[in-house]
Order: sequence, then C-alpha cells, then structure tokens
Amino acid sequence: MNGAAHASGECPALDVGLLAPGRAGSPTEHATSDQAFLQAMLDAEAALTRAQAAMGTAPASAAAEVTAAAVAARFDARALAVRARAGGNPVIPLVADLTAAVPPEAAPYVHRGATSQDILDTAAMLVAARTLDLLLADLALLEGELARLARAHRDTALPGRTLTQHAAPTTFGLKAAGWRALVLDARDRAARVRGGLPVQLGGAVGTLAAAQAYGTAGPHAPDAPDAPDAPDAPDAQDLTLRHITTYAHELHLSEPDLPWHTLRTPLADLAGALALTAGALGKLAADVLTLSRTEIGELSEGGAGGSSAMPHKANPVRATLIAAAAQRAPALAATLYASLPAADERPPGAWHAEWEPLRDLLRLVGGAARDAVDLCAHLQVHPATMRAHLDLTAGLLTSERLVVELTPSLGRARAAELVSAAAAKVRTGGGTLADAVAAELTALPPRPHGADGPAPPVPDLTTLTDLTDPTHWTGCAEALTDRALKRR
Repeated sequence: MNGAAHASGECPALDVGLLAPGRAGSPTEHATSDQAFLQAMLDAEAALTRAQAAMGTAPASAAAEVTAAAVAARFDARALAVRARAGGNPVIPLVADLTAAVPPEAAPYVHRGATSQDILDTAAMLVAARTLDLLLADLALLEGELARLARAHRDTALPGRTLTQHAAPTTFGLKAAGWRALVLDARDRAARVRGGLPVQLGGAVGTLAAAQAYGTAGPHAPDAPDAPDAPDAPDAQDLTLRHITTYAHELHLSEPDLPWHTLRTPLADLAGALALTAGALGKLAADVLTLSRTEIGELSEGGAGGSSAMPHKANPVRATLIAAAAQRAPALAATLYASLPAADERPPGAWHAEWEPLRDLLRLVGGAARDAVDLCAHLQVHPATMRAHLDLTAGLLTSERLVVELTPSLGRARAAELVSAAAAKVRTGGGTLADAVAAELTALPPRPHGADGPAPPVPDLTTLTDLTDPTHWTGCAEALTDRALKRR
C-alpha cells in the first residue's frame, strides 16, 4: 500500500489470514468473515420484519421488500465499519442503509421495535450456529478417524510416560481412545450449546416497550383487526411476547425466557464449549508433537511440512497449528467470561469487548478441528519403534509388576525395597531388571529360624524374564479401549 492510500484510511486488502494459517481457507473462516457477520445482521433485520408480518403488525409486502434487500453484497462492509465509529456499533449505519434500500412504503418497518444490540447479538448467535454446524461435522469425522486408530492399534504397546519419563507400558489404542473420548466430550457440549443459541429481542432496555407500542398503535395497526386497544392490556403484552417466538422460528434459533442484553449466559456457554474443544484438540496435538520428535519417532504426520532453511525437516505442522489454537483459546474465552458482570441494561464496553474474541474463538476452534481431521486421517504410527522403546530400559517399565509378584514372598515393603535396589543397579550398571532382581533374591538372608511354614516360592530367572516383558504388562488397556469405543 502506498503512503497516500495509508494516509487516507483506505484498506484495499483487509484481513486475509496471512498470520492465521490455522484458519486460512477453512469453511469456518468463510462462516465468520465480515461478509458473513454482515449477512447475519441483515438476516436478523429481515426476520424481524417477517415475524411482525406473521403476527399481523406489519404488512407482508414490507417483509418481502426488506428480505429482498437484505443481501450483504449490496452493502459496503468497509464503509459500515468506518461509520460504526460514530455510534460504537455497525448496526446503526446498517439500519440507515437498509432503510434507504427498500421502497418508501416498506421503510417504516425496518428495525421496528428493536435496538442495535438485538440485531448484533442475534447475528452473533446466527454466526455461531452456522460455525458450530461446521465444527460438529468435523468433530464427527475426527471421532471416526480416532476410532479407526484405536481399533487398529488396540494391542500395540508403547511406553507410557509420566513427568516426561518412561513409567509403565500402555497401548496406542488406549491413547487414541482417550483422544476420542475428549473429542466426544467436546462434541456433546458444542451440540448442547448449539441447540440453545437464542435470538435477542428486547428493545431499548429489554422491556419490548417499542415493539408493543408499534403492535397496537403503529402504522400497520389498522390492518390487524384483533389488535387490543390499550398497549398495556394483557392481550397486547401476549401479542408482543409472541413476536419473540415467531422471531426465533424465523431464524431457527431458540427462544429465550428473557431478553439477555446483560444476562450473558449464552456467550459464556459458547466460550466454555469452544475453549473445551480447543483443549481437547490440544491434548491430541501435544501427544503427537511429543511422540513425533526425532529422538522418539513413534508417530509422524503424513505430508509433514518443510523448512525455509533446512531441507531435511519434516515438521508436524498440523499438530503445531492445533497447539497454537489451544494456547490462545483460554484467554479469548476469559474475555467473554469477563463480560458477564455487565452493568445496567446495556454496558459500556463489556458488550463491545465480546465481538472480536468470539469470532477469533470460532475461527481458531473451527480451524483446529479441520486440521485435526487431516492430521488423524494421515497419521503414521510406527509400532516397531514403540517396541524398541519398550526395551530401552531393559525391563524397568515392569518394576511395579515385580513388586506385586514378590509381595506374597517378601511382603510389600520388602519387595518394593528389593526391586528399587535392583532398578538402581540397572540404571547405573546396565543389565536387565530380571537379572538384577534374580541377584537380589539370591543374596537375601535365609528365612528366620522358627518362621511358621515354608517360605512362599520366589520367581526363577526364566519367570522373571517373562514378567519383565513390557508387552505382557498392559493391564486392562485392551478392554478399556473396547469399552471406550462403545460410546457413540
């Protein structure tokens, strides 16, 4: 951009995702674009007029005209953004432009009885609903890929790691089943939130006073022969409240009990579901990043990325982008939670602070889900490397098992002491745990004179060698995997 264009405030190239490869090119990016938000605001305005027409408080012709005009391509999103600075939100200039875009006889029915927050909040719910539909579809694909991995590697043993160190054997099938369980948890929460996303309609301070007045004394009142005479009559109030029901039906969103201008539960629920989903995907990515390290190499990404400087690199790019999303999501969710204590009937700042973090969360999580599907569909598992790593510590991963096996002969405390001593010798002097335990057992003092009954037998070297095979010490990993896969 040249200096003159910059000075004039022109932005010929807006945010195209140059610094956001995680969401660039994803369906979620399109669903959360400025154009998508603009269309959602227009959809909210058109649905409002249609709802009033359905209730007999606006002419059907006006609803048709407003709906026909409510097409985002007909409006200048950049000009609206700049003009929004005057009133603090983009709905104000949009209402002016939409009113000018319809025939004069339809103009009085644009935005009638609503306030800016009604439209922007409803638009946010529409964008969230459309994005969550995409997210849920990707989570379904991801669940299927993880189920496939869990079944294929139900019996594939690898070292379990705690605090970065080899701990005890587990199976890759169980690990994949765990990833899947988190994805299903995220899916359930996202689906529940998606089903409850509400419209917003309350008017200036959440009382629907203007909507009620228009319904009983507005320009179209004579066309509604059953309309009550007094605006505060019970029938008038019921008619006004039914506008919310009809409005929700028009937009396929839920009907709230109350206007929620400063009751921000819908945003908090949405933030929580998105942050949980980011974390669930982040756990998967964290494991892939660890296990695909050069010195580990138990997993690798299919079609891994390269480097601008090092031709040999095969970077786990998908997992990296998912991890980046998981890093950012909690702070964005925290901003939405911080807006819960919203003052008065419309807060100065708390409402405005929600818009960008909400969109960023939707984009991040949607992009991460897209990347997770790609990652798991092409993930390469290396069982031979896993087996080699099981043997790295010469049986130490089975130390817990040997304590269990020796407890009947030695008592638990003495068995743990003996195995700990043997393990220390393996770590410092080499050899196998089976050999070291056999040596420790041989060096034990004889059973004290007068002890009741014969001493329980201790395992011989052949038995110890079998007991220290890591593939024979995966517990109920296979059964747990099977049980996890029964969840739908």
